[in-house]
Amino acid sequence: MSSHRRNPTTKTLVLVGLMGAGKSTVGRRLADRLGMTFVDADDEIIAAAGLPIAEIFARYGEQHFREGEERVIERLLNGPPCVLSTGGGAFMSTKTRKLIKSKAISIWLSADLETLWLRVAGKPGRPLLQQENPKQVLHGLLMARDPVYALADITVESKMANPHEAVVDDIVASLGRKQNHAP
Repeated sequence: MSSHRRNPTTKTLVLVGLMGAGKSTVGRRLADRLGMTFVDADDEIIAAAGLPIAEIFARYGEQHFREGEERVIERLLNGPPCVLSTGGGAFMSTKTRKLIKSKAISIWLSADLETLWLRVAGKPGRPLLQQENPKQVLHGLLMARDPVYALADITVESKMANPHEAVVDDIVASLGRKQNHAP
């Protein structure tokens, strides 16, 4: 049983990690726990574009999507503090990483391949996995992106055996430790 707590920071908390890491589910629970607003960057991109993400990819390509994603995340980071769930590729952008570093606290939900695969296999709306051997594609993304995700301010393990509430507990504890060690 956990009680609501005040956000230990005045900054936006940005969740980063691969698809299936639990950013949206954990983000909603974290926002509720801290009495903050939850915002899903993908939902904001869909609203801004008036198209589903898969259709943005299909019509205009990944680069166009990433440029829109950068603009949406910048707008959100310039708004009031919130818990912000980002798409798996958002943190790969140097511009977005620098902006997050200056205006927010980044939290990497780290997960192993099997956990990610169990969570995303066969689910629609994952344009990067809409190709032959999607598990191999996911493995490639994991290998390429984990070193960049590791640049986040806080790292928390998100595993199948670790319930989302436990991940939220870990984030809150890490935020408390970070706050206590702030200059």
